[in-house]
Amino acid sequence: MASIDPEVALAYKFPEVSFAYDDRDVALYALGVGACGTDAVDDKELHFLHHIDGQRHIKALPTFVSLFPLKNSNGRGIVNVPGIHFDESLLLHGQQYIEIYKPIPSCASVVNKVKVAGLHDKGKATILEIETTTHLKDSGEVLCMNRSTIFLRGAGGFSDSSRPYSYTTYPANQISRISIPDSAPSAVYEDPIQQSQALLYRLSGDYNPLHSDPMIAQVAGFTRPILHGLCTLGFAARAVIKSFGNGDPAVVQNIFGRFLLHVYPGETLVTEMWLDGQRVLYQTKVKERNRAVLSGYVLLKHSPSSLSSKGEDEA
Repeated sequence: MASIDPEVALAYKFPEVSFAYDDRDVALYALGVGACGTDAVDDKELHFLHHIDGQRHIKALPTFVSLFPLKNSNGRGIVNVPGIHFDESLLLHGQQYIEIYKPIPSCASVVNKVKVAGLHDKGKATILEIETTTHLKDSGEVLCMNRSTIFLRGAGGFSDSSRPYSYTTYPANQISRISIPDSAPSAVYEDPIQQSQALLYRLSGDYNPLHSDPMIAQVAGFTRPILHGLCTLGFAARAVIKSFGNGDPAVVQNIFGRFLLHVYPGETLVTEMWLDGQRVLYQTKVKERNRAVLSGYVLLKHSPSSLSSKGEDEA
Protein backbone atom coordinates (compact mmCIF):
# COMPACT_ATOMS: atom_id res chain seq x y z
CA MET A 1 0.00 0.00 0.00
CA ALA A 2 1.08 3.57 -0.68
CA SER A 3 2.44 5.49 2.27
CA ILE A 4 4.30 8.79 2.64
CA ASP A 5 6.44 9.93 5.59
CA PRO A 6 7.72 13.40 4.63
CA GLU A 7 10.11 13.72 7.55
CA VAL A 8 11.90 10.50 6.60
CA ALA A 9 11.96 11.43 2.91
CA LEU A 10 13.38 14.91 3.42
CA ALA A 11 15.98 13.76 5.93
CA TYR A 12 17.43 11.17 3.56
CA LYS A 13 20.91 11.87 2.23
CA PHE A 14 21.27 10.45 -1.25
CA PRO A 15 24.57 8.81 -2.16
CA GLU A 16 26.56 10.54 -4.89
CA VAL A 17 26.56 8.67 -8.20
CA SER A 18 29.63 8.72 -10.44
CA PHE A 19 29.65 7.68 -14.10
CA ALA A 20 31.32 8.43 -17.41
CA TYR A 21 30.05 8.78 -20.97
CA ASP A 22 31.64 9.28 -24.38
CA ASP A 23 30.98 10.19 -28.01
CA ARG A 24 29.18 6.91 -28.66
CA ASP A 25 26.62 7.62 -25.93
CA VAL A 26 26.09 11.16 -27.24
CA ALA A 27 25.59 9.94 -30.83
CA LEU A 28 23.27 7.10 -29.78
CA TYR A 29 21.11 9.57 -27.87
CA ALA A 30 20.99 11.93 -30.88
CA LEU A 31 19.76 9.08 -33.08
CA GLY A 32 17.23 8.18 -30.39
CA VAL A 33 15.64 11.64 -30.57
CA GLY A 34 15.57 11.73 -34.37
CA ALA A 35 18.73 13.63 -35.39
CA CYS A 36 19.36 13.17 -39.12
CA GLY A 37 16.33 10.90 -39.19
CA THR A 38 15.04 12.25 -42.50
CA ASP A 39 18.32 13.55 -43.93
CA ALA A 40 21.58 11.74 -43.17
CA VAL A 41 23.62 14.77 -44.27
CA ASP A 42 21.58 17.48 -42.52
CA ASP A 43 24.13 20.27 -42.00
CA LYS A 44 22.39 21.43 -38.81
CA GLU A 45 22.45 17.99 -37.16
CA LEU A 46 25.30 15.95 -38.58
CA HIS A 47 27.66 17.41 -35.96
CA PHE A 48 25.67 15.48 -33.30
CA LEU A 49 26.72 12.23 -35.00
CA HIS A 50 29.90 12.80 -37.00
CA HIS A 51 33.24 14.58 -36.60
CA ILE A 52 32.78 17.07 -39.42
CA ASP A 53 35.11 19.95 -40.36
CA GLY A 54 37.96 18.38 -38.42
CA GLN A 55 36.28 18.77 -35.05
CA ARG A 56 37.80 16.50 -32.41
CA HIS A 57 34.48 15.59 -30.79
CA ILE A 58 30.88 15.55 -31.88
CA LYS A 59 28.47 17.98 -30.22
CA ALA A 60 25.97 16.99 -27.54
CA LEU A 61 22.32 17.96 -27.66
CA PRO A 62 21.41 19.79 -24.44
CA THR A 63 18.65 17.28 -23.67
CA PHE A 64 21.30 14.55 -23.55
CA VAL A 65 21.66 15.51 -19.89
CA SER A 66 18.06 14.39 -19.25
CA LEU A 67 19.58 10.88 -19.18
CA PHE A 68 21.76 11.70 -16.17
CA PRO A 69 19.06 11.15 -13.49
CA LEU A 70 18.63 7.59 -14.79
CA LYS A 71 22.02 6.84 -13.27
CA ASN A 72 20.44 7.40 -9.84
CA SER A 73 18.06 4.51 -10.36
CA ASN A 74 19.93 1.89 -12.42
CA GLY A 75 17.94 2.68 -15.53
CA ARG A 76 14.52 2.13 -13.96
CA GLY A 77 13.70 5.83 -14.02
CA ILE A 78 12.48 5.71 -10.40
CA VAL A 79 14.56 6.90 -7.48
CA ASN A 80 14.03 4.97 -4.25
CA VAL A 81 13.32 7.49 -1.50
CA PRO A 82 12.93 6.16 2.06
CA GLY A 83 9.56 7.15 3.49
CA ILE A 84 7.85 7.13 0.08
CA HIS A 85 6.14 3.89 -0.95
CA PHE A 86 3.82 3.67 -3.95
CA ASP A 87 2.55 1.48 -6.78
CA GLU A 88 5.08 1.91 -9.61
CA SER A 89 2.40 1.14 -12.22
CA LEU A 90 0.57 4.33 -11.17
CA LEU A 91 3.58 6.62 -11.61
CA LEU A 92 3.43 9.44 -14.17
CA HIS A 93 6.31 11.67 -15.27
CA GLY A 94 4.66 15.09 -15.21
CA GLN A 95 7.37 17.67 -15.95
CA GLN A 96 11.06 18.04 -16.65
CA TYR A 97 13.14 21.16 -16.09
CA ILE A 98 16.79 21.44 -17.17
CA GLU A 99 19.37 24.14 -16.55
CA ILE A 100 22.59 24.12 -18.61
CA TYR A 101 25.51 25.91 -16.91
CA LYS A 102 28.23 25.26 -19.49
CA PRO A 103 28.50 23.53 -22.89
CA ILE A 104 27.94 19.79 -22.52
CA PRO A 105 31.14 17.90 -23.42
CA SER A 106 30.77 14.79 -25.54
CA CYS A 107 33.11 12.85 -23.23
CA ALA A 108 33.25 13.33 -19.47
CA SER A 109 33.39 11.75 -16.02
CA VAL A 110 30.72 13.28 -13.83
CA VAL A 111 29.05 13.05 -10.42
CA ASN A 112 25.33 13.33 -9.63
CA LYS A 113 24.21 14.97 -6.39
CA VAL A 114 20.55 14.30 -5.64
CA LYS A 115 17.92 15.71 -3.31
CA VAL A 116 14.16 15.88 -2.83
CA ALA A 117 13.28 19.36 -4.15
CA GLY A 118 9.55 19.14 -3.60
CA LEU A 119 6.88 16.99 -1.94
CA HIS A 120 3.20 17.87 -2.16
CA ASP A 121 0.05 16.12 -0.92
CA LYS A 122 -2.70 16.52 -3.53
CA GLY A 123 -5.23 14.27 -1.84
CA LYS A 124 -5.57 11.58 -4.52
CA ALA A 125 -1.90 11.81 -5.49
CA THR A 126 1.50 12.94 -4.26
CA ILE A 127 3.82 15.09 -6.33
CA LEU A 128 7.48 14.25 -5.84
CA GLU A 129 10.22 16.47 -7.26
CA ILE A 130 13.73 15.08 -7.55
CA GLU A 131 16.63 17.44 -8.28
CA THR A 132 19.85 16.07 -9.77
CA THR A 133 22.84 18.41 -10.04
CA THR A 134 25.68 17.05 -12.15
CA HIS A 135 29.32 18.10 -11.61
CA LEU A 136 32.44 17.41 -13.64
CA LYS A 137 34.40 14.90 -11.59
CA ASP A 138 37.87 16.37 -12.01
CA SER A 139 37.17 20.08 -11.58
CA GLY A 140 33.98 19.95 -9.52
CA GLU A 141 32.38 22.51 -11.86
CA VAL A 142 28.60 22.35 -12.08
CA LEU A 143 27.57 21.15 -15.53
CA CYS A 144 23.77 21.01 -15.38
CA MET A 145 20.71 20.44 -13.24
CA ASN A 146 17.62 18.30 -13.84
CA ARG A 147 14.40 18.65 -11.86
CA SER A 148 11.96 15.80 -12.47
CA THR A 149 8.35 16.12 -11.35
CA ILE A 150 6.70 12.77 -10.66
CA PHE A 151 2.99 12.18 -9.99
CA LEU A 152 2.39 9.24 -7.65
CA ARG A 153 -1.27 8.40 -8.20
CA GLY A 154 -3.06 6.81 -5.27
CA ALA A 155 -0.34 7.91 -2.83
CA GLY A 156 -1.90 11.15 -1.55
CA GLY A 157 -3.90 11.98 1.54
CA PHE A 158 -1.05 11.58 4.02
CA SER A 159 -1.67 14.99 5.65
CA ASP A 160 -4.55 17.01 7.07
CA SER A 161 -6.84 17.81 4.13
CA SER A 162 -7.55 21.26 5.56
CA ARG A 163 -3.81 22.03 5.57
CA PRO A 164 -2.28 19.71 2.96
CA TYR A 165 1.46 19.14 3.24
CA SER A 166 3.60 21.01 0.72
CA TYR A 167 7.39 21.44 0.59
CA THR A 168 9.48 23.05 -2.11
CA THR A 169 12.97 24.52 -2.40
CA TYR A 170 12.30 26.86 -5.32
CA PRO A 171 9.54 29.08 -6.81
CA ALA A 172 7.90 26.37 -8.92
CA ASN A 173 5.32 28.73 -10.43
CA GLN A 174 8.07 30.76 -12.09
CA ILE A 175 9.46 27.71 -13.82
CA SER A 176 6.23 26.10 -14.98
CA ARG A 177 4.25 29.24 -15.83
CA ILE A 178 3.61 29.11 -19.57
CA SER A 179 0.74 30.19 -21.77
CA ILE A 180 0.58 29.05 -25.38
CA PRO A 181 -0.30 32.08 -27.56
CA ASP A 182 -3.42 32.20 -29.74
CA SER A 183 -1.43 33.82 -32.54
CA ALA A 184 0.14 31.99 -35.47
CA PRO A 185 3.43 30.34 -34.48
CA SER A 186 6.77 31.89 -35.43
CA ALA A 187 7.94 28.51 -36.74
CA VAL A 188 6.57 24.99 -37.18
CA TYR A 189 8.65 21.83 -37.44
CA GLU A 190 7.37 18.39 -38.42
CA ASP A 191 9.11 15.16 -37.45
CA PRO A 192 8.12 11.56 -38.28
CA ILE A 193 8.60 9.06 -35.45
CA GLN A 194 9.99 5.74 -36.64
CA GLN A 195 8.22 2.55 -35.58
CA SER A 196 11.45 1.48 -33.86
CA GLN A 197 12.08 4.86 -32.17
CA ALA A 198 11.36 3.73 -28.60
CA LEU A 199 13.48 0.61 -29.07
CA LEU A 200 16.37 2.79 -30.23
CA TYR A 201 15.93 5.42 -27.54
CA ARG A 202 15.83 2.85 -24.72
CA LEU A 203 19.43 1.89 -25.55
CA SER A 204 20.43 5.22 -23.98
CA GLY A 205 19.49 3.81 -20.60
CA ASP A 206 15.72 3.95 -19.97
CA TYR A 207 14.67 0.31 -19.97
CA ASN A 208 11.11 0.74 -18.68
CA PRO A 209 9.23 -2.14 -20.40
CA LEU A 210 6.24 0.14 -21.00
CA HIS A 211 8.17 1.34 -24.05
CA SER A 212 9.11 -2.05 -25.46
CA ASP A 213 6.87 -4.86 -24.14
CA PRO A 214 3.40 -5.01 -25.78
CA MET A 215 1.93 -7.02 -22.89
CA ILE A 216 3.11 -4.47 -20.29
CA ALA A 217 1.76 -1.64 -22.44
CA GLN A 218 -1.67 -3.27 -22.69
CA VAL A 219 -1.84 -3.81 -18.95
CA ALA A 220 -1.10 -0.10 -18.55
CA GLY A 221 -4.02 0.73 -20.87
CA PHE A 222 -2.21 1.37 -24.16
CA THR A 223 -2.75 -0.49 -27.42
CA ARG A 224 1.01 -0.89 -27.89
CA PRO A 225 4.29 0.37 -26.37
CA ILE A 226 4.52 4.15 -26.16
CA LEU A 227 7.38 6.57 -26.73
CA HIS A 228 9.36 7.78 -23.72
CA GLY A 229 8.25 11.25 -22.63
CA LEU A 230 11.85 12.43 -22.47
CA CYS A 231 12.32 11.22 -26.03
CA THR A 232 9.45 13.48 -27.12
CA LEU A 233 11.14 16.32 -25.21
CA GLY A 234 14.33 15.63 -27.17
CA PHE A 235 12.43 15.90 -30.47
CA ALA A 236 10.89 19.23 -29.40
CA ALA A 237 14.21 20.69 -28.23
CA ARG A 238 15.82 19.68 -31.54
CA ALA A 239 13.07 21.54 -33.39
CA VAL A 240 13.76 24.69 -31.37
CA ILE A 241 17.52 24.46 -31.87
CA LYS A 242 17.14 24.01 -35.64
CA SER A 243 14.54 26.77 -35.98
CA PHE A 244 16.09 29.40 -33.71
CA GLY A 245 19.69 28.35 -33.09
CA ASN A 246 20.85 27.25 -36.55
CA GLY A 247 21.57 23.82 -35.09
CA ASP A 248 23.97 25.10 -32.40
CA PRO A 249 23.25 23.41 -29.02
CA ALA A 250 25.25 26.10 -27.18
CA VAL A 251 22.38 28.59 -27.62
CA VAL A 252 20.28 26.77 -24.99
CA GLN A 253 20.23 27.89 -21.37
CA ASN A 254 17.12 26.27 -19.83
CA ILE A 255 14.51 23.78 -21.01
CA PHE A 256 11.08 23.08 -19.55
CA GLY A 257 8.57 20.47 -20.66
CA ARG A 258 5.16 19.43 -19.37
CA PHE A 259 4.04 15.99 -20.54
CA LEU A 260 0.38 16.04 -21.61
CA LEU A 261 -0.30 12.83 -23.52
CA HIS A 262 1.40 9.68 -24.77
CA VAL A 263 2.95 9.27 -28.22
CA TYR A 264 2.97 6.06 -30.24
CA PRO A 265 6.01 5.22 -32.39
CA GLY A 266 5.01 5.62 -36.03
CA GLU A 267 3.12 8.86 -35.44
CA THR A 268 4.21 12.34 -36.56
CA LEU A 269 5.20 15.13 -34.18
CA VAL A 270 4.43 18.72 -35.12
CA THR A 271 6.15 21.31 -32.91
CA GLU A 272 4.73 24.83 -33.02
CA MET A 273 7.01 27.58 -31.66
CA TRP A 274 6.53 31.19 -30.62
CA LEU A 275 9.49 33.50 -30.07
CA ASP A 276 9.10 35.69 -26.98
CA GLY A 277 12.34 37.60 -26.44
CA GLN A 278 14.90 34.98 -25.42
CA ARG A 279 12.21 32.40 -24.69
CA VAL A 280 10.76 30.06 -27.27
CA LEU A 281 7.36 28.78 -26.20
CA TYR A 282 6.44 25.52 -27.86
CA GLN A 283 3.61 23.04 -28.17
CA THR A 284 4.12 19.60 -29.70
CA LYS A 285 1.17 17.77 -31.22
CA VAL A 286 0.59 14.36 -32.74
CA LYS A 287 -0.47 15.08 -36.31
CA GLU A 288 -2.56 11.94 -36.78
CA ARG A 289 -4.69 12.58 -33.66
CA ASN A 290 -4.37 16.39 -33.57
CA ARG A 291 -3.68 16.20 -29.85
CA ALA A 292 -1.13 18.17 -27.84
CA VAL A 293 1.35 15.83 -26.15
CA LEU A 294 3.95 18.26 -24.77
CA SER A 295 4.26 21.97 -24.02
CA GLY A 296 6.93 24.16 -22.50
CA TYR A 297 9.69 26.57 -23.34
CA VAL A 298 13.37 26.80 -24.20
CA LEU A 299 15.29 29.79 -22.84
CA LEU A 300 18.03 30.89 -25.21
CA LYS A 301 21.22 32.68 -24.20
CA HIS A 302 20.39 35.52 -26.58
CA SER A 303 17.53 36.56 -28.83
CA PRO A 304 17.94 35.08 -32.31
CA SER A 305 18.32 37.65 -35.07
CA SER A 306 16.29 35.60 -37.55
CA LEU A 307 14.54 32.30 -38.04
CA SER A 308 16.20 29.51 -39.98
CA SER A 309 14.63 28.81 -43.33
CA LYS A 310 14.14 25.18 -42.29
CA GLY A 311 11.92 26.16 -39.37
CA GLU A 312 9.83 28.55 -41.48
CA ASP A 313 9.36 26.18 -44.37
CA GLU A 314 8.17 23.22 -42.31
CA ALA A 315 4.77 24.82 -41.56
